[in-house]
Amino acid sequence: MTRPIERPALARGAIGKRVLDVVLVGIAFIVLAPVFLVLALAIRIDSPGPAIFKQQRVGRNGKIFVCLKFRTMVQGSSDQTHRRAIQRLWAGERISDDPKAEFKLTNDARVTSVGRWLRRTSLDELPQLINVLRGEMSIVGPRPAIPYEIDYFQEWHHERHSVKPGITGLWQVRGRGRVGPMEMLRLDVEYVRTWTLWTDLKLIVLTIPAMLRALGAR
Repeated sequence: MTRPIERPALARGAIGKRVLDVVLVGIAFIVLAPVFLVLALAIRIDSPGPAIFKQQRVGRNGKIFVCLKFRTMVQGSSDQTHRRAIQRLWAGERISDDPKAEFKLTNDARVTSVGRWLRRTSLDELPQLINVLRGEMSIVGPRPAIPYEIDYFQEWHHERHSVKPGITGLWQVRGRGRVGPMEMLRLDVEYVRTWTLWTDLKLIVLTIPAMLRALGAR
């Protein structure tokens, strides 16, 4: 993998970005603690298995970390369906007939009833607040890629790994499943190249209406 390019603005703003992450995560844990408990219980009742799903993802400078999400699929599901979907996406195909989520894997038989609702509302991402607290992720940044996804990246795409991956970002706010992989990666690199702390604050605010509208989420 190509070594990520260091951005002076990001280096100078690293402390401010980290402080913002820790403060927001602290507030979120206090406010959302009951929500965590209710969702975990709903997942366990809906299907056998743990409430939390763990998966290896690619972080800053290409370092692999364990990303946490609420489990939305049947326990023990194979990743072959997703691998085939990624191949089709990079071949320029749409993987859904849903006009609002053409590039999102919809009608996936592996997804549970509760999991389908969690994905639509993006609440399955909440456990990543723990990843933020650990310093593996940020509130705002590129979506953390699965290791086999980066096999399709072009050299300039790796610039996204100059920063920590995020729970939300330009891709999540501007379209999610409505845009293909090349556009998603272009947005990631745009975020890296134009980053300011104000950008993060603005994207955090814009994430709320995007979640309420279930923008590109399925």
